[in-house]
Amino acid sequence: MARHRRRKPRRARRRLLSFFLSGFVVFAAGSAIPVLMLRVVDPPTSSVIVQHQFSAWRRDADRPFVYHEWVPWAQIPKTVALAVVAAEDQRFPEHAGFDFQQMRRAWDDYQAGGRLRGASTLTQQVAKNLFLWQGRSLARKGLEAWFALLIEGLLPKQRILEIYLNIAQFGPDTYGVGAASWRFFSRPVATLDTSEAALLAAVLPNPERYSVMKPSPYVLHRAAWIRRQMEQLGGVRYLDRL
Repeated sequence: MARHRRRKPRRARRRLLSFFLSGFVVFAAGSAIPVLMLRVVDPPTSSVIVQHQFSAWRRDADRPFVYHEWVPWAQIPKTVALAVVAAEDQRFPEHAGFDFQQMRRAWDDYQAGGRLRGASTLTQQVAKNLFLWQGRSLARKGLEAWFALLIEGLLPKQRILEIYLNIAQFGPDTYGVGAASWRFFSRPVATLDTSEAALLAAVLPNPERYSVMKPSPYVLHRAAWIRRQMEQLGGVRYLDRL
């Protein structure tokens, strides 16, 4: 009788384990499929853009709610791509989705009395902007890490950068380098020079606060720093490492 009672908890644990394993397999497959599709399908929008559109609709804002246009990699100047890498994630060709060196430096700066700054890679930003919601919850951070791993494992680096350049916010209601170029320079992104590319990249820390059209002294200083970083990285040949 006692032996029979001991078997029941074991069966219950096995069923529970099987349930969680099945759930994980379904979740893993369900999240990997849309990432794998990005190898051949250009995302027409992103989670952040959809959230922006919904918020603007609720506020009864003027249309269009957002400016967004997909520009393929071949039509994006290498100087624009390099400016973004120089500004946001200089170790992008080397890391596997997480830059632990930058994380350690950010923590050391904070321990030394500085403000706690983010150390998100371009891959993490793609994961967050493309699939997730705004906020800083532990659940969102966990999902961001999971999708970053999938993106790095299933997509080439060049494709990750192409997606980032097309969904990142560069100003109020403005997403992607294509829409940003038309709004701020009145011409296609393929015509932008190095100074304009650096100016676009300079507002990325806070595109709602910083302006490409009316750059503050901070933005101009940051754009000059980005141009110097582009040179130190070796120019557009740095992108050959992707």
